[in-house]
Amino acid sequence: QVQLVESGGGLVQAGRSLRLSCVVSGNDFGRHYMGWYRQAPGKQREFVAGITSSGSTNYKDSVLGRFTISRDNTGNSVYLLMNSLKPEDTAVYYCNRVGPEKWSWGQGTQVTVSS
Repeated sequence: QVQLVESGGGLVQAGRSLRLSCVVSGNDFGRHYMGWYRQAPGKQREFVAGITSSGSTNYKDSVLGRFTISRDNTGNSVYLLMNSLKPEDTAVYYCNRVGPEKWSWGQGTQVTVSS
């Protein structure tokens, strides 16, 4: 069973940066379209950024130009560099496959941005 372990969150002031990491167990990580998602209090989980097996990326409009997703297929890892953070980015961040068939969600990593 695939396990997802997210890390790198924290409490930061608006305008600062954080880099999130996600390690995925399993031996076929490189073929999966991976994404980062987030869930703010009282809201549904939403897509933030995705990266295909070949490295093509796409982003939620509100993070375009501020967030960068990347992956390391050798290390079974996906990353999210978040610059110019805003209070509205506050949420628990998760990684998972992009598409209708998701793996079991990990515990996520909390990102809190103060104004």
